[in-house]
Amino acid sequence: METASSYIPILILFVVAFAFVAGTIVATHLLGPSRKTDEKLENFESGIEKVGNARQPFAIKYFLVAILFVLFDVEVIFFYPYAANFKELGWEGFAAVATFVGLFFVMYIYVRKKGALNWEK
Repeated sequence: METASSYIPILILFVVAFAFVAGTIVATHLLGPSRKTDEKLENFESGIEKVGNARQPFAIKYFLVAILFVLFDVEVIFFYPYAANFKELGWEGFAAVATFVGLFFVMYIYVRKKGALNWEK
């Protein structure tokens, strides 16, 4: 049976975490330099001088390919538990993974047919 007192360690953890974050923010503002010059306030990205407007719109293809990359990349994460336990899972586990891969293959074919991976459109 759980009582309210069994949640005290979790509450202490949250209080300590919040105090650490708040203390770090306050310490950086008090101890850090605060000289603001035009050169320091200028945008800087990897040593490259800024060119044009930062609000320039990107092509939707960039975002589409990025989302598709994440979608198909996350698929690989689910292979590790299967690879680590494939002997214990047997044919039932193989069938589940084959179904999983098959569905992703169907999605890949759909994406290719729609031309979502073609850059020259």
